[in-house]
Amino acid sequence: MMALPYITEHTGFTGMVYATEPTVQIGRLLMEELVTFIERVPKAQSAFYWKNKELQRLLPTPLKDAVELSTWRRCYTMQEVNSALSKIQLVGFSQKIELFGAVQISPLSSGYSLGSCNWIIQSHYEKVAYVSGSSLLTTHPQPMDQSSLKSSDVLILTGLTQIPTANPDGMLGEFCSNLAMTVRSGGNVLVPCYPSGVIYDLLECLYQYIDSAGLSNIPFYFISPVANSSLEFSQIFAEWLCHNKQSKVYLPEPPFPHAELIQTNKLKHYPSIHGDFSNDFKQPCVVFTGHPSLRFGDVVHFMELWGKSSLNTVIFTEPDFSYLDALAPYQPLAMKCIYCPIDTRLNFIQVSKLLKEVQPLHVVCPEQYTQPPSTQSHRTDLMIDCQPPPMAYRRAEVLTLPFRRRYEKIELTPELADLLVPSEVKTGISVSTVSGVLRTKDNKHVLQLPPKPVPPPATKKRKRVNEEIPEQNPPKPLLSGAMPLDQFVQSLEKHGITDVKVEDTPEGHIVHLQAEDTLIQLEEDSTHIICDNEVLRTQLKDLVLKFFQKL
Repeated sequence: MMALPYITEHTGFTGMVYATEPTVQIGRLLMEELVTFIERVPKAQSAFYWKNKELQRLLPTPLKDAVELSTWRRCYTMQEVNSALSKIQLVGFSQKIELFGAVQISPLSSGYSLGSCNWIIQSHYEKVAYVSGSSLLTTHPQPMDQSSLKSSDVLILTGLTQIPTANPDGMLGEFCSNLAMTVRSGGNVLVPCYPSGVIYDLLECLYQYIDSAGLSNIPFYFISPVANSSLEFSQIFAEWLCHNKQSKVYLPEPPFPHAELIQTNKLKHYPSIHGDFSNDFKQPCVVFTGHPSLRFGDVVHFMELWGKSSLNTVIFTEPDFSYLDALAPYQPLAMKCIYCPIDTRLNFIQVSKLLKEVQPLHVVCPEQYTQPPSTQSHRTDLMIDCQPPPMAYRRAEVLTLPFRRRYEKIELTPELADLLVPSEVKTGISVSTVSGVLRTKDNKHVLQLPPKPVPPPATKKRKRVNEEIPEQNPPKPLLSGAMPLDQFVQSLEKHGITDVKVEDTPEGHIVHLQAEDTLIQLEEDSTHIICDNEVLRTQLKDLVLKFFQKL
């Protein structure tokens, strides 16, 4: 979502963009916060020499090791954000969307965050499932829809947890205990975070923990240009929440407990550190603010303010950034650093269980998921193991998926269907011939009645009868069935043809009528009678036809 303006505004992209409403609204908040943070520190000039390949080697480490450094762009503007968002078409879970009549797409709840979804792409006979960031944990979003992923030809799997060895529940417990320990000893706690997502769970966890830990008089500050909008939006997306939170809406009660924290003045939110916040600021306190990279935003101010005291603690909960890289510019640092990454996305044990349940024919995933992490090469449990083995892909690689479209669905018009005369060929199986005109439009196929011949314009001269429109002969019947060889030979004998020799061939059989110097070739999809005697040939044809069913 964060890259959308680069795609829609700078690449000439003219396609449709589909997203759920919370994805659009919360995505807007994330982009708005990013743009505000970047615009707060305007640059007098624009630097570009650092993109030169020769100079890149002289840059400090992590920059010189960055991927595709020359493609890095300036941050987009709020105008570009609004333009990108205006191109999105809103969709709901399980809604079926037709794409050019060729395929149908459907978003399914992925259970990871508000409105996050997996996608089903299907034609009438093929089905592809795209599984991105998903969670089986019971947090605030609607639970993951697993049943709709079943019977997929291909399942494309991505967005697994970045920290497979960390248990989210254990990390939440560690977060709360470290926070309480710091505050009790008179220190401040800094939590670098995004303005939505895990912060809702952190606040809910703290809501249940505050009183028991004796933290009820400690202020909690949430500082972000979109803090107010984020806290309010989370309360209004009732239909996207889990059942437990949905039911609170009808009581009526706010689904998230942070509403009560705000009412009781335990949680205060501010657009920035300037203005009201500087008047209300009391220590010791807990501050939630961005950006988790520690490179911009209000978090930089607090790192410099509190970094020199060992009483204070910074707690990293976002798994997107290496906390050691984030802290590098602030060293030496006296404040304590706690790494409690909370990533509720699927881990490898959950993925194995999911794949056994939904049983796709093929799995496609990034190459990293098919081998253990380089730092823990003995951990074969930290990789995807399924049968057949998954197809792996690398960055910017084009894959040919292992299935082809073999069938298309064709509809009959009611008028044509009314003319069909089915014949039963086996118990429960009927067959009928059909003649019509196939009309294809928008990748949809309809079989219609053939057009009636247009009568010639009437003239004053009388025409002879044979010059009038010829009557259309009914189509010849189609033949079906298999030739029972023994019965056919007996039938020939009954009609006085006794000198019969049968030979087997790779294609079927040859029946040689020696006295008549005649051959009958019986193959799987054709029968040939080779005979000079026209009367005999007709007689043999009638005998052959008796053994086939006419349609």
